[in-house]
Amino acid sequence: MSQLSPLLIELGTEELPVKALPGLAQAFFDGVVDGLRKRGVELELGDARPLSTPRRLAVLLPGVGLEQPEQHSEVLGPYLNIALDAEGQPTKALQGFAAKAGIDWTALEKTSDNKGERFVHRAVTPGARTAALLPEILREAIAGMPIPKPMRWGDHSWGFARPVHWLVLLHGGEVVEAELFGLKADRMSRGHRFLHDKTVWLTQPQDYVESLRAAFVLVDPAERRQRIVAEVEAAAATAGGSARITEDNLEQVVNLVEWPSAVLCSFERAFLAVPQEALIETMEINQKFFPVLDDGGKLTEKFIGIANIESKDVAEVAKGYERVIRPRFADAKFFFDEDLKQGLEAMGEGLKTVTYQAKLGSVADKVARVAALVEVIATQVGADPVLAKRAAQLAKNDLQSRMVNEFPELQGIAGRHYAVVGGESPEVALAIDEAYQPRFGGDDIALSPLGKVLAIAERVDTLAGGFAAGLKPTGNKDPFALRRNALGLARTIIESGFELDLRALLASANAGLAARNVRADVAELYDFILDRLKGYYSDKGVPASHFNAVAELKPASLYDFDRRLDAIGIFAALPEAEALAAANKRIRNILRKAEGDIPGQIDAALLQEDAERALAEAVTAAIDDTGASLHQKDYVAVLARLARLRPQVDAFFDGVMVNAEDPALRGNRLALLTMLGERLGKVAAIEHLSS
Repeated sequence: MSQLSPLLIELGTEELPVKALPGLAQAFFDGVVDGLRKRGVELELGDARPLSTPRRLAVLLPGVGLEQPEQHSEVLGPYLNIALDAEGQPTKALQGFAAKAGIDWTALEKTSDNKGERFVHRAVTPGARTAALLPEILREAIAGMPIPKPMRWGDHSWGFARPVHWLVLLHGGEVVEAELFGLKADRMSRGHRFLHDKTVWLTQPQDYVESLRAAFVLVDPAERRQRIVAEVEAAAATAGGSARITEDNLEQVVNLVEWPSAVLCSFERAFLAVPQEALIETMEINQKFFPVLDDGGKLTEKFIGIANIESKDVAEVAKGYERVIRPRFADAKFFFDEDLKQGLEAMGEGLKTVTYQAKLGSVADKVARVAALVEVIATQVGADPVLAKRAAQLAKNDLQSRMVNEFPELQGIAGRHYAVVGGESPEVALAIDEAYQPRFGGDDIALSPLGKVLAIAERVDTLAGGFAAGLKPTGNKDPFALRRNALGLARTIIESGFELDLRALLASANAGLAARNVRADVAELYDFILDRLKGYYSDKGVPASHFNAVAELKPASLYDFDRRLDAIGIFAALPEAEALAAANKRIRNILRKAEGDIPGQIDAALLQEDAERALAEAVTAAIDDTGASLHQKDYVAVLARLARLRPQVDAFFDGVMVNAEDPALRGNRLALLTMLGERLGKVAAIEHLSS
């Protein structure tokens, strides 16, 4: 074991791209660690993790060996029949191999493999010092970083994410000799650009974090994150509210500052008349501020900015943040007020001139198709078809609003606000917003009955139209987001508990497309939706074999699909499951190979063996017992009852020859297996559970 010493590498740069910073830091860290491991250098990582700020990428490892272990090499040479002539003298092949190895051929060793005996050159060389390996490791790590468009600076040819201005490379207390980007490594880091604009002398790697903290730089992103959250929450509490802290906004702020300091700000209360989603989006997306909410989750006139300094005049910093945000808020209020003058219903007139898709017509055409679909769906699930149709007729109107034109993410949200002001029923207004749910992975489905109905209808039309227009996803291309729509449709149906015939819905969508002379392949689209469901259930921990067992039956209702899947999960845990699954697989194989017609019923007079009589009696009883449960879709009860058939099934296959020579006996036994297989497969193709 070699002696271990801490290692510090720091690349000092101009401000790095905010969203790319975490990935760059992780890639740099991984590249250095992998480079050391690849060369066999002993490592002690402990809780080491990437360190970074907007102006630096750093790797700090608590223990790195001073040198490689001995390097053992083995190079295979020619086989003896090629290496030696008839007199046992070296041929040119062996002489060349020995010369390349730098030794006399008599010093070579021999080894054997399945082709025979051959010469081999084995060597042991001292390991290189880690300090000698680090420059190459550093270059490899940088070459492997995800930098699609490297910047170039000065009159040289090298490039990086941003210009590099200093390089620290310490192993133990010693500077490692290296040159990168025209910079020679030393022990001089840099402090905060404004609070400590001078060099920071680093005596040894383990001083790094504390030395930079003393220079007003928090190099650990986790520490900056913790400070930001604490300061934002404290500032919000002084304003009598709570801060809205989203992961994406927080992550970006962490990567914008080296020494975070929260600043409480405010704006005019008159702006709160604007839908709060627009104001929140402006604060978070455009300015990286943290909104302050009241106890009911409503936006207040307070917000929090994160400064990269500790200002002596915080009030002036707050004024600067408020000046920045005011014009954006003023624009949003203007758009909102102008939209209110027009009204949501009037906005719909403009949809006739907006092309949805060349083969599918205008957005107004889509609205008409969805309005027809929601009436069908609402009737089936017990929602109000009149209100559902009204919601569908208004759902896309806000696409013509000034607000959505400026803030596309407010589709539906803006429509809800305009519907409320326009006097629409609360149910209709809410459905206009909820129709877009789930908006992203992990988002909730619509909560209201009308919202669910409209969300389903929208996605059914989008999917059918997309397939009919030849817009099926290929590879990474999915211009109409059909994959996301398929999963959103499936989730809404399943999580709502709606018994809807999916193929019938898709056929209804085709009927709406008839005027455009296009239609989707319903079977293909059904399979596409099931394929998206497979990933959904996989994320929930459902084994692929369970999913495939149900998918083979292609249930009409996705909610029914979900219940069958739950039942299969319970059945698979029973001790009888594996044997019955294997038996069903055997039954399927036997029936597939059977020649001639199989009788439709069992002839009791042809049941000769005790085992087949027992199985026939057990199967008949099981069919009688499970009929009502199947009708009620109590699949757990069905499979639990069928699990009790295992003793008779085992005895049958152990003691009865199915393919008897007598055609009548053979046909009767095949009829018995057909009856058994059909009942075993009523819930799912359980043979998929057999390993």
